[in-house]
Amino acid sequence: MNDFGWRALGAGSTLAAYAALCASIYLREHRRKAAAARDAAALSGDSGEPPVLVLFASQTGQAEAIAWQTARQLGAAGIPARVMELNALDAPALAAARRALFIASTYGEGDAPDGASVFVERTMTANSPPALPSLGYSVLALGDRQYANFCGFGRALDEWLQAAGATREFDRIEVDNSDPAALAAWQAQWGAVPEGGTGDAAPASFAQWRLVVRERLNPGSAGGPVFHLGLVPQSGPMPPWAPGDLAQVAVASDPKRPRDYSIASVHADGELQLLVRQEQHPDGTLGAASGLLTSTLSIGDTVALRVRPHRGFRLDGNETRPLILVGNGTGIAGLRAHLRARAAMGRHDNWLVFGERQAAHDFLYREELEAWRADGVLKRLDMVFSRDQAERFYVQHRLLQSADTLLRWLHDGAAIYVCGSLQGMASGVDAALRQIAGEALFSELATSGRYRRDVY
Repeated sequence: MNDFGWRALGAGSTLAAYAALCASIYLREHRRKAAAARDAAALSGDSGEPPVLVLFASQTGQAEAIAWQTARQLGAAGIPARVMELNALDAPALAAARRALFIASTYGEGDAPDGASVFVERTMTANSPPALPSLGYSVLALGDRQYANFCGFGRALDEWLQAAGATREFDRIEVDNSDPAALAAWQAQWGAVPEGGTGDAAPASFAQWRLVVRERLNPGSAGGPVFHLGLVPQSGPMPPWAPGDLAQVAVASDPKRPRDYSIASVHADGELQLLVRQEQHPDGTLGAASGLLTSTLSIGDTVALRVRPHRGFRLDGNETRPLILVGNGTGIAGLRAHLRARAAMGRHDNWLVFGERQAAHDFLYREELEAWRADGVLKRLDMVFSRDQAERFYVQHRLLQSADTLLRWLHDGAAIYVCGSLQGMASGVDAALRQIAGEALFSELATSGRYRRDVY
């Protein structure tokens, strides 16, 4: 067999392996959704009693998992329940409810997560907020004390419900980084926790992964060093993940606060790949997790890691749509995983808009991106380097420049995936999309799952 034949055989094998993985993920998700539907039917009951609304506002899926667990506890106690994302709830439905339990994450410095953004705009900040004198409610607020506005959205939601005349059943419970004691206090309100069922809140266990590749991608950069990492399990098979999922790294010095990183590879690559910027504190010490991954570990050393599903950033219904991928810095990681998947499946209706400092030093994954552009995997590639001209220029400015094209892609059914920094980039992109699409189309993108973010 000649070289071309071997290459074709290798490409075909890779495609077949990836297709098999996609099929297994699809079947697993199909079973999960079917189980969710069965759970929902069982939880609703047939007593004629109105169900308790169990409402979740989630970004990475933790609030949703707790909502299902809570609903199962209610069901086991004979209380009908209905699980809903907060964005799916409107003011009339809330006003008609008699009891509601809110599991609310906070994103960044007190912001609502994407799973509540539409509810905030349509209901919480509406000119005529609903009156809720007949509603009894409770709030579980999820947060992280490293942020100044700890549990900011959960607190704001609680205060808004009070102002609307609803009755608090018991004091708000605030959870710092999945604190078991706080979660147990919430669970204690609803009875014993049934085993099994949809959305079990218990995450996978950490396992040891071995570092096999580490390469700096931005030598000479004015920013912090950025490293491409490759890891494989120390023992056992490679666990499955889908593009959009996260790797969670445990740090011995801070075991209660594992760090999330966007996975930059697909399962068929044979490695779990990450893109990590080395954080340096003012005193010269390195960040606990980034320092471990980019400096302390040697090739062959191991780190405690687990794969964490991030259903809010998976394709999950957008597989056949054109994709607009927008990001900056190490956010290329989550976008790269989607592009590698699309390339393997022969989907070429992809547009990447990506920003960094300088083309000479910060063009991350340059060879791969330019090859995808040349091969047609990327129908359009816009690299935006903020410091290559006198006036700072960012990805949101490129979107505004390309407004007509962006609107045409959206009208053709495109989905938008944003990955990177929450402050500056993601907020700027959000404002640009609202300006270009208009509020009606923007709201439709958010509620239909065509606008998804993995930002930090």
